[in-house]
Formats: sequence, C-alpha cells, structure tokens
Amino acid sequence: MAMVEDRIDEKTKKTFPVLEMSCAACANSVETILQSQPGVVNATVNFANATANVEYNNSLTNSNKLKSAVQSIGYDLMIDDSEKAKEDLEKIKENNALALKRKAIGALICSFPLFLLAMIPSLMHQQWARVIMWLLATPVVFYFGKQFYINAWKQLQHKSANMDTLVALSTEVAYIYSVISLFFPNIWLRNHLEPHVYFEASAVVITFVLLGRILEEKAKNNTSSAIKKLMGLQPKTVTIIQNGQPIESPIQNISLGNILLVKPGEKIAVDGIVVEGSSYIDESMLSGEPIAVKKDKASKVLAGTINQNGTLQYKAEKIGSDTVLAQIIQSVQDAQGSKAPVQKLVDKIASIFVPIVLIIAVISFILWYFFAPSNNISMAFSAFVTVLVIACPCALGLATPTAIMVGIGKGAENGILIKDAVILEKAEKITDIVLDKTGTITQGNPSVVDSIALENLSETEKNIFYSIEANSQHPLAKAITNSLGKNAQLLKVQISNIEGKGIEGIFESAKYYIGNKTLLDSLEIQLPENIEKWSVAQFELARTVVFLLGKNKVLAGMAIADAIKPSSKEAIEILQNNFHIQIHLLTGDNSQTAEAVAKQLGIKNVVANALPSNKLDYIKSIQKQGKVVAMVGDGINDSNALAQADVSIAMGNGSDIAMDVAQMTILSSGLKKIHQAIQLSKQTEKTIRTNLFWAFIYNVIGIPIAAGALYPINHYLLNPMIAGAAMAFSSVSVVCNSLLLKSRKLL
Repeated sequence: MAMVEDRIDEKTKKTFPVLEMSCAACANSVETILQSQPGVVNATVNFANATANVEYNNSLTNSNKLKSAVQSIGYDLMIDDSEKAKEDLEKIKENNALALKRKAIGALICSFPLFLLAMIPSLMHQQWARVIMWLLATPVVFYFGKQFYINAWKQLQHKSANMDTLVALSTEVAYIYSVISLFFPNIWLRNHLEPHVYFEASAVVITFVLLGRILEEKAKNNTSSAIKKLMGLQPKTVTIIQNGQPIESPIQNISLGNILLVKPGEKIAVDGIVVEGSSYIDESMLSGEPIAVKKDKASKVLAGTINQNGTLQYKAEKIGSDTVLAQIIQSVQDAQGSKAPVQKLVDKIASIFVPIVLIIAVISFILWYFFAPSNNISMAFSAFVTVLVIACPCALGLATPTAIMVGIGKGAENGILIKDAVILEKAEKITDIVLDKTGTITQGNPSVVDSIALENLSETEKNIFYSIEANSQHPLAKAITNSLGKNAQLLKVQISNIEGKGIEGIFESAKYYIGNKTLLDSLEIQLPENIEKWSVAQFELARTVVFLLGKNKVLAGMAIADAIKPSSKEAIEILQNNFHIQIHLLTGDNSQTAEAVAKQLGIKNVVANALPSNKLDYIKSIQKQGKVVAMVGDGINDSNALAQADVSIAMGNGSDIAMDVAQMTILSSGLKKIHQAIQLSKQTEKTIRTNLFWAFIYNVIGIPIAAGALYPINHYLLNPMIAGAAMAFSSVSVVCNSLLLKSRKLL
C-alpha cells in the first residue's frame, strides 16, 4: 500500500497501512487511540482496506509516536514509505494469506472426521470415539485457531473485546466443558446431568471462521482491483533517446526533459509532449472514452495510456508523483479510505456491539440454567456458545467500506474521479445542475469566425491588441491572438483585468481595451451603426462578440464561435427526462449568445453576463429554495461557485484550480459522464443500504434464535456449528453484494 503525504502548513496528512486488524471493532479501537493522541487533528480507519488516514500537527506528534500508540493496543502501523517497506508489506500480506490457507486446510482435515463421529449416534457416546474427538479437536483449538486466543488475550489486557474475543470465548468454553465431561464425567453425573461433549462445535466453528476469512480476504482484494489496475498501467521500463540512440532503461531513470520513444502497443511512461511522430492514443483507462485520440507534434500525452499504431517521440514533462496517473491513484486511494456519513452510525454500533453480545450470552445462560424444562446445563451452555458465535460484527463493519471502495474504483475506471465518499451520498440527491458554457457545454476551443473593420487597424494597433491578449488567461484570448498573430509583434503593454467585462492595456500612456458590450456601456462608448448591426447578426448565430477599443471609440469587432460538444444535447436531455433534474446555464458571455446556446440545448434557466460573484450568488439563491445543487465548470472563474455548490464537478480539460476545488472530476470532456456519476452514486448508495439491511437483519434475527427464542414454540435450539457457518457466510455475502456493483452498467 502506497503511503501518501500531503503537507498543509504545519499539518501532515498520511495514509498508513494497519496490521493485525481482524474486524470492525479492531478498526474502531485503532481509530479511537489515534484520535486520542495529542496533535492528531483527524483520524479515520478503514477496515476493508486496512488503512488509517491521519492528519496531525508536526510540532506535536510524529509517525513514530502514532505507531507506538497503535502498538500499545495490540495492532501495528507501517510508517516506512520506502520501496523496500512497500515490498515488505506485500510479503507480509502474502505470508499471512498463505498461513491462513494452511491453517484452514489443517483445521478442515481434523474437523471433517470429528464432525462425522459427532453426527453418528452409535459412535458419539462411545468412550473411544470421544477420545478420538478430543485428539482431533485439540490441534484445531490450540494450533490452527491459536490466533483467536492470542488476539483475545491482547484485547483483554487493554480491557477491550472484539470478534476474536467472541470466537475464543465460545470455542474455549465448549472445549473445556467437553474435556471435563470426557475425563471427569462424575462431576455432571452426581448432579444427575448427562456429560455431553462439544468437541465438534469448538473445532468446526474455528474451521468455518478460518474458511470464511479466506473468502472474505479474496473478496476484499477484489474490491480494490480498480486501484491495482491503475497501478499496473505504468510500464516498468522505457526507451530513452540518448545521443540519437534508443536505450532501454527502468522507468525510475527518467529525468525531466528526456526524449522518450514509444512504439505501437506500448504504454506511455510519463506525462509529456510529442516532439516527433503521429499516432492514435487509447486514453480510455483514464478518461473512460472508448475512442482513440490522434496525437501529433505538440500534443500532450499522459502516463498509462496506450500508443496504438504509430511511433512517437515525446519529451518528459511530469514524472513520478506529478503525473496525472499518479495523482489519480493518490486521489482514489484517499477517497476509498474516506467514510460515508452513514458509517459513523455503523462505527458507533460496532463499538458497543461486542459487550452487548457478551451480556446477552450471559443472560441466555442464566435463563436456560434456571428455567430449562430439562437438561438445563446443556441447554444453557449451548445457548451461551451459539449467541457468541453467531454475533459476528464483521458484516456490519464491511457493509459500507466495501461498497465505497468498489464504487469509487468503478468511477475511476469510467473516467469519473471522486474525491470523497461523502459526495456519493450527496450526488444521488441532486435536484438542479448549473452548467458553465465555455469548455463545459462547448468544446472550449473557440476561434474567430468573423470580424468587422479589422483591416482598418494600423500595424501598431494590431500589435498592441495582440500584446494585450497574449498576456491574458481568458479562454477567448488564444482565439484572438491566433487571429491577430500573423507577423504581430509583442509590445510592452501594461495590462489590467476588468472582471467580467474585458481587459485594459496601456501603451505609451494611451488606453486600449478588448471587451464585451457591458464594457462599452461602463465606458459610455456608443457602437457605430455598422458595427452594431453586424454584432446583432453575430449574436443571433450564438457567437461571442468582442470589441477592440482605442482613442475612446470602437475600432473593430471580432466574432468568436465555440462549437457545442456533440454529446451536450443528449446528455442534458437525459438529465432532464430520465433524472428529472433542472438544468441552468450560467455564463459570463452576453445574453444573446447565452440564449441562443440554451435554445439549441433546450435549457430554460439562463443567466448571462455573470461575474464570478454573480455565479456564487446564483448557486446560493437556488440552495435557499431547498434544492440540492451541482455546479459543473472548468474555469478559474467557476471556482467560487464550485466551492459553494452541494456537489461540485470539474471538467478534466479545465483549470487546475477548478479541479482542485471540485469534489468530483470528469476526466474526459463529455457531459454524459455527469449522469453516469449520478447513476454510480445511486448504485453505490443502494448497495450500502442493502448491505446494512442484511448485516442488521442477520443479527436481529440470528441472536434471538441463537439464544433459544424458538424453543418455547417448536423446541428448536440453533446448533453452534450452523451458527459458525452462518457467521462466515454473512461477511462473505456482504462483500459479494458490494462486488456486484462492478457488473452494473452505467448508461
């Protein structure tokens, strides 16, 4: 498990692998001890992937102190994040899995004949058969199942209890009772009691628990298959061009600026820019989009994507943890370790579950001992053991985290990057979606398609306007510089942004502007009649118009078109018709263009000329109506609105700031991913609810039956062996239900 570090001022956020945990109660114990440490701001422990996410103050504590604290209650933290430590961790996991398998097989070999002897009436009461049963049960209890007793003892030393406590207590009581019955039967006989033996119960329960854990571990590993797939995308070796010669080298040897060669069928090793060649790249593993993308000189390529048919040479621009792939892996790991709000309730129940079960078991024993119609010690003993065995809190502990892990992993595989489990719960409740226009609904590649009076500009004026836009970060700036750029010269112009209106440039004390109609109004400049007629015609074509101003008058106009993405109309129709979500268009563009775009897409709620502050206020106004609002944007000017929205979604082709603020990122540029994200949220939440239902209902029904609630009705007492099998089955069934989430389609 990779460890992640993110320094924020004096605080450090780290993800530590946790060792020796066996159930949800263990995770609660580790989380409680971490949260109680001085300097720890926040700590969450995920039982499903055995990790602890800890945020702590560097000046008050460190990873060594946290490790000591966790060790003090019988568990351990892996704090070393070196490559060797990661390899060691994998070896520990492999060895543990192998040891568990050997123990389960050994226990099964002993338990099977033991079970047969116990089930054959003509043999089960024979003294020699009972001795064989004792010989078969002893290694199961004290060798194959010794880990339960060691862990239970550790818990007892810290005045705590977990699932191991229940298993150890129940099987040990059954074993000791049986030993007394076998070697000292007179103790029961002189009290007119039958000296039964329960060797088969103690051995078979341990065998079932061990087999259940094997299945559980396999299923849990499958829930993290998405992250393993992502980790496997990066190649281990790469071809570096040195002195014109291709040299194969480990990926760790790549430095920034290296020229790398990728052949057809090979994976791109790091993020870079193509310097030679042309090919199609399969980016579906990152974006979820199945269609390969053409790459030629100056195109960006991303680590983990697959070169299809041509040979490319590209320059390494981001390596190691800076690549998009590494950041996605980090983000998915963080999100899979986060907790959904419902998990807090589950954790609280799990923390008090084991003590409550112990009390119920003792009460059951006392009631049956005093009120059983016959054979009271046997019935009391059976109820006591069965209640302990059946009340495993593992299913409860696995219900939420396994569904979250599968859901977030499935999102990553489909190009939907989810930062936190909380967002999965919110996304299914979305009532309104606010869409930015440029780069969200449209392609985000605007170009100048028409102009007026541009030819009247002097070369100096063209150079001034070119220089103004060349220093601008606005999405339209590139279109304008491309249009003015032929033979243009970069001049020394003093630039200042006029928020929501345009940009001002001062050259040799003279002021020049590039901006929209609002800018003209604010400067009280009238449009010449010919330019006004031309601009109205452009607005009707859903084009954005900018005006070039100098000497207190409009000098020229440029019409910019940004094609609507082919998927936008269909995606919006699905959101409106299938999900019954209100769509809003919120743009800084002029009202005529905004209305024209909205009309083409069937959007009724349109707000144009919106400044960043207006976008923020608009989101607040919808929220005040009790709506759950999602904001979808890609620009820096969307950041405030994204932060305010209940669910914030950034388009992957947008600014880093927007992606930083947003809780969810669509790695491709298609709007169809939005309804897929909502669908994924609904599927994940449904899986969590189903898991919790079965985990709770299993205990609600199972514990009373184990305590003997059916006996007064039909004389039925649950066999401890059946309870053991049911306990193992409950955990496996919950994890398997989470895995079913993988097979559900996102339309």
